Amino acid sequence: MSGRSIFASSSGALRAPWRIIIFVAAALASYLVCATIVGPIVTGAFDLAGVHGVSNEAWVSAAAMLLATAFCLQWVDKRSWRTVWLDAAAARPKWLASGFALGALAIGVPIVALVGSGWLRYTGGVPGSWWAACVRVSLVLVPAALAEELLTRGYILSVLKDSWGWMWAIAATSVGFGLLHIQNDGAGAWPVALVTLAGVFLAAVVYATRSLYAAWMAHFAWNWTMAAVFHAAVSGYAFESPRYRYVDAGPDWATGGDWGPEGGLPAAAGMAGGMVLLLSRRGARWARGPASGDGTTDESTNERHEENG
Repeated sequence: MSGRSIFASSSGALRAPWRIIIFVAAALASYLVCATIVGPIVTGAFDLAGVHGVSNEAWVSAAAMLLATAFCLQWVDKRSWRTVWLDAAAARPKWLASGFALGALAIGVPIVALVGSGWLRYTGGVPGSWWAACVRVSLVLVPAALAEELLTRGYILSVLKDSWGWMWAIAATSVGFGLLHIQNDGAGAWPVALVTLAGVFLAAVVYATRSLYAAWMAHFAWNWTMAAVFHAAVSGYAFESPRYRYVDAGPDWATGGDWGPEGGLPAAAGMAGGMVLLLSRRGARWARGPASGDGTTDESTNERHEENG
């Protein structure tokens, strides 16, 4: 094996491990830049809008991930935003709405079932405005979801998919997504396993829609439904709960305990149902073929042929 073959394939393209290392390095450098430039701008905008008590951390992280992605696409891969499912077609309203609805229903239905069973109990919260708290929570959750999607289901997923195929790429990035939460309050083997399953669920959104925007909206809606609608914990974090909240009153295997409802088996069932729906719709688009005119079938058909050899 020559020295060149360690770094590049026979076609001259940089090999996947080096591309990922460059991306991680670019993300770290971008974070330092964005913390200096974007952070103060976001904080100033919040102050002007009268929004207080909201950290700029998630906004800095999202900006850094976008900058690192742009750098790698432009200078390393020399490819378009379509490579990471962030092109204009991927941002169509139907994908955004579908992603949000899927994420909200996948966790909302299990939570309603837990409330109906009495395993999540309604109780009073602190005084305050629900609407003001909802705005503050959303200003954290929107960029946080974007940053995590760009990190785990953006450039890195694209690189691994090119080298390993969809299945192994989704498996690897989903395990990484789970490990990102290992330091959260209440983390353990079971909650991290459920977060890993959430990684598979969100990657399935990307796979079925070819839209990272859709996965972003599904991720945001999942967290927002727990934090803003039910005032429940999200991956071990408790957000503002003005006027009311839902607390654990049942077995941890169902309610998720301190981790929140996403750590229970009903949430796992919600994600499984969402994935079945996504993959069945993806298969239906393949079966219809190019005549369906949805703008994605040509690519879908080509990938089906590639995956089938």
